[in-house]
Amino acid sequence: MHTENSQPGAEAPQDGSVSENELLAAELDQLRATIVALKEETLRERAELDNQRKRLARDVDMARKFANERLLAELLPVFDSLDAGLTAAGPDAGPLRDGLDLTLKQLLKVAGDNGLTRIDPVGQPFNPDHHQAISQADAPDAAPGSVVQVFQKGYLLNERLLRPALVVVARD
Repeated sequence: MHTENSQPGAEAPQDGSVSENELLAAELDQLRATIVALKEETLRERAELDNQRKRLARDVDMARKFANERLLAELLPVFDSLDAGLTAAGPDAGPLRDGLDLTLKQLLKVAGDNGLTRIDPVGQPFNPDHHQAISQADAPDAAPGSVVQVFQKGYLLNERLLRPALVVVARD
């Protein structure tokens, strides 16, 4: 009976067929390529999961920051009414004015604790990102382009504009 020599370094058969060593080497190369591809895929999936985790954390943070936006927006007319009441009460101290002032301060504190900031820009330069100009006026004692009167105060919620301030701007 005739057996073929299958030891390492054996010569390839003369009939043109592929030796066992060449087949094993090809299979090894294929397995190595598969391992490299799997490692790359694993790294991509890990990066994608990490990005998704970061995106989700950012979305949760934004939802938490602006969860009370609707409630605070609905309170803005209450702030406006209290401001109007204080203006109508005049500068003289009295129980009505003191009560309105205290109520407004308490409401603003609660709103501030929840991220609301009031925009009252009298004397500041006009900022189109936070102010809405409703007219211009001659104001010799004010810098051109500065806010000379506020009709309605504006509000920011966690640095994002909730409502612009309605202002009158000094003419250039």
